[in-house]
Amino acid sequence: MNRLDRRVALVTGSSRGLGRAIAQRLARDGIAVAVNSRRGDSDTEEVVRRIRHAGGIAEACNADATDDAEVMQLVAAVADTLGPVDVLVINATGPQPEASLSDVTWDDHLAQLAFFVKSPVLLVHALVAGMQARGHGRIVHIDSEVADRPPPGRSAYATAKSAQIGLARSWARELAPFAITVNTVAPGFIPVERHATVADHTKQAYLASVPRGRTAPPRTSPTPSASSPPTKPTSSLANASWSMAAVASAPEPDTSRAPESTTDRPSTRR
Repeated sequence: MNRLDRRVALVTGSSRGLGRAIAQRLARDGIAVAVNSRRGDSDTEEVVRRIRHAGGIAEACNADATDDAEVMQLVAAVADTLGPVDVLVINATGPQPEASLSDVTWDDHLAQLAFFVKSPVLLVHALVAGMQARGHGRIVHIDSEVADRPPPGRSAYATAKSAQIGLARSWARELAPFAITVNTVAPGFIPVERHATVADHTKQAYLASVPRGRTAPPRTSPTPSASSPPTKPTSSLANASWSMAAVASAPEPDTSRAPESTTDRPSTRR
């Protein structure tokens, strides 16, 4: 495919876990993918290698998605290597410590807001003018069911995620006239690398709250053959990456009226 004809996606925080699954899924659907993590994270190169081995197009673009200068450098690097970004998946996250309300400090709140409010704002400021000029764009926030069902000890995280949802709803209405859609996807608990130290009793307590009594396995769906249509995956992790692909390839929005819904919150709660 000619570089001018293909779509380009930037997936922040895509060196492992759900971000990696999203990047691989988008690449399988023919989108060139910028795989991102902090500087010094060599796992991005491994994700790129896997995507290329499967026939996709990808580049490693490491940068701190919460830093003003590095975000500008990141967007420039993606444009230089792959082309201007058409699809932005906001997935980067940092440590998510648990603490009781009496122990949570304002700095704890700022640390969460840096990933879930500051980073999206920096990225969209750097990308939205280009999307508007081209008359196309897809912005997808990965939020969390915790915004709706916050457990004890997660007030800083839940608050920042709620603020991120507010961004998505506001941006969806503002950007729809430019054929730019803004959505959120809210997966449930997906045990990936960051959850290796979660206690078994915590996992079991969560499972007890899930109607189907299970979490998603940390894997993507099987790769379909080039001649066969893709089949919808069954796991929540793969389902979330499926949602990314569906959003990225969705038809242009009807800009004659304001969007009625800006979140894809129930779809990944399996």
